[in-house]
Amino acid sequence: MPGCRAYSPRSRMGEAGVEVPGSWGDSAEGRAGVDLEWIRRFKSAELDGLVREALEHNPDLKVAAARRDQAASLVKAAAAQGLPQIEGTAGGTKTSRNFIGFPFGRTGGDGGGGGGEPTVTPFEVTTYTTGLNLQWEIDLWGRIRAGTAAAVAAAEAAGAESRAARASLAAGVARAWFAMTEAAEQVGVAELALKATDDTQLALEERFRSGQAGDQGSLGAQLRLARSDVAAAKAALEQRREALAKTSRALELLLGRYPKGKAKGEVKLPDVPGRPPTGLPSELLQRRPDILAAERRFAAQGMRQREAKRAVFPRLALTGSNGTNTDALKNLLASDYGVWSLGAGVTQTIFTGGQVLAEIRRRGAEQNEAQAALQKTVLQAFGEVEEALQLEGILGRREEALAESLRLAAEADTEARANYRQGIGDILTVLATQNRALQAKAQLVLVRRLRLDNRIALHLALGGDFRV
Repeated sequence: MPGCRAYSPRSRMGEAGVEVPGSWGDSAEGRAGVDLEWIRRFKSAELDGLVREALEHNPDLKVAAARRDQAASLVKAAAAQGLPQIEGTAGGTKTSRNFIGFPFGRTGGDGGGGGGEPTVTPFEVTTYTTGLNLQWEIDLWGRIRAGTAAAVAAAEAAGAESRAARASLAAGVARAWFAMTEAAEQVGVAELALKATDDTQLALEERFRSGQAGDQGSLGAQLRLARSDVAAAKAALEQRREALAKTSRALELLLGRYPKGKAKGEVKLPDVPGRPPTGLPSELLQRRPDILAAERRFAAQGMRQREAKRAVFPRLALTGSNGTNTDALKNLLASDYGVWSLGAGVTQTIFTGGQVLAEIRRRGAEQNEAQAALQKTVLQAFGEVEEALQLEGILGRREEALAESLRLAAEADTEARANYRQGIGDILTVLATQNRALQAKAQLVLVRRLRLDNRIALHLALGGDFRV
């Protein structure tokens, strides 16, 4: 029967009302489609293992999977409305009734004239019954089929959201792991800064004690400045260690572990992998799970409005029963005592005070809301890809500039220290070049992590690990 079928409503992506460009504005690259194994592009077995651990133990992912399973169960419940509903019954009753004046009328009076009290005769009846009762609504107008299709679309949306949650979790683990590795590198930079300032302070103290400088007052001020830099370097090192502990706990929470702050990352950030193929903007509509979920919600609301409209038409239902009825328990299964019935009925709503029409309008408004949400999701997806592609170039050029700045600052620091040791330079120049080199190194580490984060954002914008 048609009411038994559960089908997925057709795609309504064409009704999103968003103009799709022919190519990405910031890229003329490949049309090979989405990269399906994007986590592996970072070439870290440790990161791969952490992502697998998070996918298995993360509580948020378990919530998304439970919601997906709930939606799948609702499909079966909706489809069951179009199937025959059969229930079995069995029971026994014992009743007692009093019959007045039966069978002899009244009792004799004083003179036998019939004026006495009426006769009361008790009867006891025992009945045993079994039965199968059938009720089946014939889905003539497709109301039940529309409701089932809506449930199917909602389940598909929940499945897409579950896949989106998996991709988002993988991205979150990668970002947290990169942040922790960057924090570890920054701790190393802070330790270098502390050592450098400490060495400078020791050199000044040696000069001060040996009286190598003619202006002892100026050397004393320089020594105080160096000691101030040592104290500042110690404070910066503690700040970096605090950041490392925070990023470690954030990663442990994503992995479903207790946040002890004991997770460890790589010694150094990995290189940014080669640029993934970006494909065409139209392909994005077929592989991003958040877009597919929004489209399925839109399709579900369309089916729910159709279901409300079909509720206006008459409902045809078949009813039937088959069983036994006997006064002896031993005859309960005997066919000679069988009873049955079969019927059909039509129900037509006549007056509900506007409730049916109001429900149709409400579901129509929900459909419009879902369509607007789909449009917003599509536009946001396009924006995320364009932004990630543009930022890819900006961060790359920024990294190149910082690498050159670090090279020059390191050369200047080396030369300033040599001049100072030879007595032809001053300590202020040494401190300045030293700080410049360390700041450039810290900035370079930060930009390299930002490039990795942006690469993750680009993969997510292109669909993450979602498979068409």
